[in-house]
Amino acid sequence: MKRIQTDIAVIGAGPAGLAAALEASRSGVGKVLLLERDAELGGILQQCIHDGFGIHRFGRRLSGNQYAQAFIDEVRGSSIEVLTETMVLEISPDRRIAACNRKDGILDINCGAVILAMGCRERTAPQVLIYGDRPVGILTAGAVQRYINMEGCLPGRTAVILGSGDIGLIMARRMTLEGIKVQGVYEVMESPGGLTRNIVQCLDDFGIPLHLSHTVTWAHGRDRLEAVTTVKLGPDRRPIPGTETRIPCDLLVLAVGLIPENELSLKAGVELDPRTKGPALDSAFMTSVPGIFAAGNVAAVFDLVDYVSQSGEAAARGAAAFLRGELSDGGWDPVEAGENVNFVVPQRIRRGASPEKTAFFLRVKKPAAKAVMVCSSRGEIRLKKVCRHTAPPEMLSFETESRGPLLVDMHSEEPS
Repeated sequence: MKRIQTDIAVIGAGPAGLAAALEASRSGVGKVLLLERDAELGGILQQCIHDGFGIHRFGRRLSGNQYAQAFIDEVRGSSIEVLTETMVLEISPDRRIAACNRKDGILDINCGAVILAMGCRERTAPQVLIYGDRPVGILTAGAVQRYINMEGCLPGRTAVILGSGDIGLIMARRMTLEGIKVQGVYEVMESPGGLTRNIVQCLDDFGIPLHLSHTVTWAHGRDRLEAVTTVKLGPDRRPIPGTETRIPCDLLVLAVGLIPENELSLKAGVELDPRTKGPALDSAFMTSVPGIFAAGNVAAVFDLVDYVSQSGEAAARGAAAFLRGELSDGGWDPVEAGENVNFVVPQRIRRGASPEKTAFFLRVKKPAAKAVMVCSSRGEIRLKKVCRHTAPPEMLSFETESRGPLLVDMHSEEPS
């Protein structure tokens, strides 16, 4: 067994982990260790060859590869120690990491602070109750993306997409460009699950139909997928008899949502937020376990990679403050999700912490053409911001002071 001592360990080298490791290194806390289970750094951005990344951070449209490479180059030029092809097996509440790789075998890593940046995973067929056998040809959107963009393999010739998440929308366009016939996108909800710009650029521009309030109920075929059955749903989301349609296809692409990757978090005793499915965080981005921090899609599913990087840097600053003994244990005040707000991250404000402003991220419950966000504390309005358009798929960000309880409301000024 190899034993390692480090000041800050970052688990995951996607956009959150890369940004966190760099910010931790810049803080001068000492040794920073970056752990990644894949052979390369970059996380999911490795397979994102489409553009639209980095508009906020770099002021221009980059591909996912280009965005990641900007951080990777900086990591390689720093003193950050990087271990790739290293699987983290367990994290203990006292910040000891058990990991393994082919070169070193079992690793026992003792950390001053840990930053969780493991990202998220996709929901699969058993989680959306599709009946039938288990034929070849039922894949998640991320898997299809990897097959086409990284492995150079077309997983089918005729496709149906279930779910209108952003990866599914982007893959509708990508598959069409590669010659795969996309029969349509079917969405359970009454409104799309992806960003508006992806609906326009990936479906409308290519004549791909979007069927709202529809789902896939059956996958036909024993060895290879031959067809799927779709059905229209009523207001109660129950199938409407007589609306079943059998659609021939050899590829069913699932874009039915993402789940934060939190098995390690649970083993460490971290409290999870039932709304985000990620750790409940304070204004230093620290979890309920002292010295363990979280950022990016492991904390909540983001839609903009710029926000993911921003959260990674916030977690690193929190970890550095923890090592310097600047985070007192004087308790915390709640951040409440008020009118038309689904959740706010972080969910708590640490008492006695730096009074500097904290970056918060939120999602709304219902779309609105125009809304006013109001952040208040004990009746005092701290921030009032007009939002031209709000929708559940699009995360919003704001900054306000890190003191006292906070209530965040999204008042609709105009019907959607």
